[in-house]
Amino acid sequence: MISFLLCIAALIGGYFVYGKIVEKIFGIEPERETPAFTMQDGVDFVPLKPWRIFLIQVLNIAGLGPIYGAVMGALFGTASFLWIVLGCIFAGATHDFFSGMLSVRHNGKSISEISGIYLGNVMRQVMRVFSVVLLLLVGTVFMAGPAGLLASLGLTGIFANKWFWLGLILVYYFVATILPIDKIIAKLYPVFGIVLLIMAVGVAVMLFAGGYDIPEISLTNLHPKGLSFFPFLFITIACGAISGFHATQSPIMARCLPNERLGRPIFYGAMIAEGIIALIWAAASVTFFGGVEGLAGTIAQGGAGLVVKEISVGLLGTVGGLLALLGVIACPISSGDTAFRSARLTIADSMNLKQDSIVNRLMIAVPLFLVGFSLNFIDFSIIWRYFAWSNQTLATIVLWTSAVYLIKKEKNHWIASVPATFMTAVVTTYIMQAPEGFKLPAAVATPVGIVIAVVLFAIFLVKSSKNNSPALETA
Repeated sequence: MISFLLCIAALIGGYFVYGKIVEKIFGIEPERETPAFTMQDGVDFVPLKPWRIFLIQVLNIAGLGPIYGAVMGALFGTASFLWIVLGCIFAGATHDFFSGMLSVRHNGKSISEISGIYLGNVMRQVMRVFSVVLLLLVGTVFMAGPAGLLASLGLTGIFANKWFWLGLILVYYFVATILPIDKIIAKLYPVFGIVLLIMAVGVAVMLFAGGYDIPEISLTNLHPKGLSFFPFLFITIACGAISGFHATQSPIMARCLPNERLGRPIFYGAMIAEGIIALIWAAASVTFFGGVEGLAGTIAQGGAGLVVKEISVGLLGTVGGLLALLGVIACPISSGDTAFRSARLTIADSMNLKQDSIVNRLMIAVPLFLVGFSLNFIDFSIIWRYFAWSNQTLATIVLWTSAVYLIKKEKNHWIASVPATFMTAVVTTYIMQAPEGFKLPAAVATPVGIVIAVVLFAIFLVKSSKNNSPALETA
């Protein structure tokens, strides 16, 4: 119990202490006009109220990620608490802050374009493809998942047909993707964001009120399949610690940010909020079922979704069950449509195609949704297994982008280069060891992954000392 409370305190303290350090190193300029005004088009560049931006950002980067990821990560035991806290403060929130603020400083550009500015044109092309494929996967899965759940609710007639719900969700996605951001997203998403937060706070309160004894942090690995902490824990818990998907979402809100002083509460703060949500669900998962063994048994019966339902109903009653159902349905839908919106913006940026015209938006959105819908007819479960790795690899590239930016601005790069090096070791080791990778034994994959990370860091330091000319702020 004490460990849990200390972790919550550390996350909150991290926002006020380390978040302030990151903000100071970056060097915000409150008097500088943001793209919400300089690029205002009434569609994507629209100044919004800070509280709306915060709740939209929380929902955009979260969805069910900090819940499902934390549930699966809890299988490793309470050591997962440490990764959520340390990863969130020093890697994830820093990653989100830079992905948002670099977009603010570069006219609201997508992360693929920003990466190209600092890592070169080859990386720009790689990131364009990488980002759009990742976003299509997210959008498609978050289209099919809720559709299947709605069809299984015991309804009759057409309402029991998955394809009916799939079509309905697809239409909603399409409309939300092409309409101005203040028409649907700015109105509905703050409500869903509040629901996500209420669910987490409610679960935490009832854990204490119900007399549950949250176990203290232990470095003992309890994973039932014997998966090692490194690299599997750091891949399993993504959204609650660090996630590359966030880098595709932050530019959406960067186009709506009215002042740079809001960068820390919106980007760094939203990630801290997500870390708190993940920590609560990880704690609830290892506590409510009496330990990892009980948690593993529930996951075997019905996956992370059943875990969320059992905890919500068990701790919050019928109302909790309804909130859980709303969350399981609404949260992935909200992440899905912003994934498609981000894909549209990424493609538009790569084509230099302004999106103030409905014709231009349709030129990108129509083929994008045709591809997304067609993926529902393909069994891409094997491809989807690469998502976790792809997600963390994208985050790693964004951290390296941030490190290069800091070097070029002659600022302290360590806040980005150290987590970038660590995540390089994680993703490299994972793809070499994982079943969907090279299937090398851990004794080989781990040292190779670490060596590659160290070598890359050394190359970064050498090249940085030779070329630290400032990048163009408006490039």
